[in-house]
Amino acid sequence: MKRFILIIASLLFIGAISCDTETPDENNGVAERWSEEKANQWYEETGWLVGANFNPSTAINQLEMWQADTFDPETIDRELGWAADLGFNSMRVYLHDLVWKEDPEGMIERMEQYLEIADSHGIGTMFVLFDGVWHPHPEVGTQPEPKPHVHNSGWVQSPNTNILADPDSWGQLEEYVKGVMSHFANDERVHIWDIYNEPDNTNDRAYGDIELENKREMALQLLKKSFEWAREVNPSQPITAGLWYGDWSDHDEMKEMDQFMVENADIITFHSYDGPEVMTERIKNLQRYNRPIFCTEYMARPQGSTFEAELPILKENNVGAYNWGFVNGKSQTIYPWDSWDKEYTSEPDPWFHDILHTDGTPYDSSETELIKKYTLE
Repeated sequence: MKRFILIIASLLFIGAISCDTETPDENNGVAERWSEEKANQWYEETGWLVGANFNPSTAINQLEMWQADTFDPETIDRELGWAADLGFNSMRVYLHDLVWKEDPEGMIERMEQYLEIADSHGIGTMFVLFDGVWHPHPEVGTQPEPKPHVHNSGWVQSPNTNILADPDSWGQLEEYVKGVMSHFANDERVHIWDIYNEPDNTNDRAYGDIELENKREMALQLLKKSFEWAREVNPSQPITAGLWYGDWSDHDEMKEMDQFMVENADIITFHSYDGPEVMTERIKNLQRYNRPIFCTEYMARPQGSTFEAELPILKENNVGAYNWGFVNGKSQTIYPWDSWDKEYTSEPDPWFHDILHTDGTPYDSSETELIKKYTLE
């Protein structure tokens, strides 16, 4: 009964906001960006966050993770137990707007169940609301089987291209953002809200021929609207969106998307897959904003982005660290990005991403021991 009441309360919150019956502050009902002081105090109280981008090995994508028929709490429990054994205290987890559209109450219930499991292992969560990467035309229901030896062959974008191209349809996205965030707005098990992952990624290698032609323009519009919706909810957790490519050495020369992110996020997040020199330079460039910094994607072994090379840098600079991939499964991210245009017939050596086999044994035991050195000491 308590869970049912919470679900209804979160849905009613949407209507309350849209009617302006209650406002977070006096700024036209929209909360302001956290101050540097507030953001840094939050991080000091929270402590160094370290973990992985998590998708259970039995799910090919976000839909398969969260839909009722394929939600897999047993695997989630087992694999988050392994994460806790490595000293991970936070995981980055993707949601999907189509799950909300299809079954909002059920999605909230499954998110509650996920958070209960994660919390039982001492793990918090960074939720990602939208994603601009991989297949642009997702559909609910049964998801495809993985294409053999292909990296993320079934991962999907959120929202789909048709919705992204039509701002008149964004009311359903507003309901999704506000519904999810309002329900968990004061939940200590949620560490961070990541609004939109790589919004202007045009997926040239995999889906460039069916991508939206003006995707960058539309994604920037949706990013801005999504920040507005998030500020109306005014969660107790910080909100962010991460830089993922480009030159960040001069703020005035950064692309508009990146300028918006660093000027509006409570905390600064970024991706880096190009080795320790690039990682160090990006951290240096982002320290000028005087806010907590998180690397929300890193670790691509063949490119020199390894735990051995980069986890010490992240820890030394107190930069939150979420590597890509955890257990090798249906996402097949042990294979590199070029598996979309180069044929692989067997497991690559080295693995591109991921840490563990499906039985929990490490891909490289020296690697997991190194992780523990930085997380458990």
